[in-house]
Amino acid sequence: MDKALYPQSTADIARKRRELAPKPLEAFRAFSAAVFAEGALPVKTKQLVAVAVAHVTQCPYCIHGHTEGALKAGASEAEIMEAIWVAAEMRAGGAYAHSTLALDTMAAHAHAAQAGRA
Repeated sequence: MDKALYPQSTADIARKRRELAPKPLEAFRAFSAAVFAEGALPVKTKQLVAVAVAHVTQCPYCIHGHTEGALKAGASEAEIMEAIWVAAEMRAGGAYAHSTLALDTMAAHAHAAQAGRA
C-alpha cells in the first residue's frame, strides 16, 4: 500500500482542473483573492481563521496552504497552534451543544413511553 491517501497537488492536476472548468476556477481564484485581501481584518488574522477552519473541515491541503499563508503573513507558530486549539474547542463545543437534540429526543421518548403506560 504505497499510494498516498492524499496525493500531492501537481502542475498536471492544476492544468487538468483549468482545462475541465476554466470559468469556475477563474471565479474561485478571484473570490479567494478578495476574501484574503487586507480589509477590516488583517491578512494574518484571516489566515489564522483559515487555519482553524481547515482543521475543523479536516482538509489537509487547506491546512498546509493556510499554515504557509499564516506564516507568510507574520503569524507565529504559537498563534497558529492557538488557532488550532480554538478549532478543537469549537468542534468539541458543537458536539456538546448539539447534545440538546439527543436530550430532547430522550425526553420525548420517555414522555411517549409514559403516555403509553397511562
